[in-house]
Amino acid sequence: MSNPSSLCFRFALFLSFSLTTSSSLPPPFFSNRYTPSSSSHPIPKATPSDLLSLLASKPQSSSVNPIIARHLKSCFKFLVPFSPTIINPGPRKLGSVKFTAPIFKEDKLNHLIWWPPEPVLELARIAVDSGGDPAAIQRLLDPTVISVPDVEGSKEERCQLTRTPYGRRFIAEELNLYLKFLFELIVARGPSVGLDVTLNRFDLFHGHLFLAVDSGRLGILFHAKEYPAYDKQVFPYNLGFCQRGSNVTYDDSMNLRNILWLAPLPGDSAKSWGAPGVLVVLDAHPDGIIYRDLIPDYVKFARTIYEDDLGEATIDVNYLNVGSQTSNYQIYIC
Repeated sequence: MSNPSSLCFRFALFLSFSLTTSSSLPPPFFSNRYTPSSSSHPIPKATPSDLLSLLASKPQSSSVNPIIARHLKSCFKFLVPFSPTIINPGPRKLGSVKFTAPIFKEDKLNHLIWWPPEPVLELARIAVDSGGDPAAIQRLLDPTVISVPDVEGSKEERCQLTRTPYGRRFIAEELNLYLKFLFELIVARGPSVGLDVTLNRFDLFHGHLFLAVDSGRLGILFHAKEYPAYDKQVFPYNLGFCQRGSNVTYDDSMNLRNILWLAPLPGDSAKSWGAPGVLVVLDAHPDGIIYRDLIPDYVKFARTIYEDDLGEATIDVNYLNVGSQTSNYQIYIC
């Protein structure tokens, strides 16, 4: 299930790219290319399954070609320390999380990623037990339809940010709270890996929930820097109505626009777990293997990894500021 705005974004990028190929593209973003052929031992091609396996259990990680594994790991920038242990201290309650808490609170935030609240763990198990069936997730949504109001003046620009003009939410409120938590944590932790990101309609406002290839593992691929500002020299691409008014600068931070959350991986028994949760930025710099192998050629300048390459696209998760005078961020699932 793809967001029409995402599909339009892909088409706009493709069309823009086609129209500008005859002109010289400005450095530094288009001048470097990953060239493994310069080595006498070319690096094998990485796949989305390789990436997901490295972030799973130790047996799955060890099945990845060691050369591919080394190069992929060099592109991982963890927002929460990677903890491949399968020791489960028990799910945590979300409660009221304050991102300005003293340093001793950092461990609590980490554990909310490694071992989320019980409703999130149940969702993760349903995803795997269903064999990666999107309908199993969609059935957990409240049937109540919620109209998406204006988002930061987007309607004035004739911009529709969401796949549909309405959305829904999970029946279990803690699932909705956890989605909010993920967005807020990305913003809070992003600067630690060089990603300065803002919650607004040009930058970070959405993620794509998917069920991973082969395993059915629950994941969300977030996209920051969604609508960079048009710039004749640096970003000469017209992305449509939603780009108008953007203050997002196209620079090296685009390399970090793909952020991946993976839920804990259920084990073989009803109560066992094969791997804890993960929150990681995927560095798509032009000299890296992610840029070379996991980003389509036509969109390399936007550094976009697509959720349907990682698994079965299921729903889009939007975190939108719908306040008129003061900020009011709400979840809309489309």
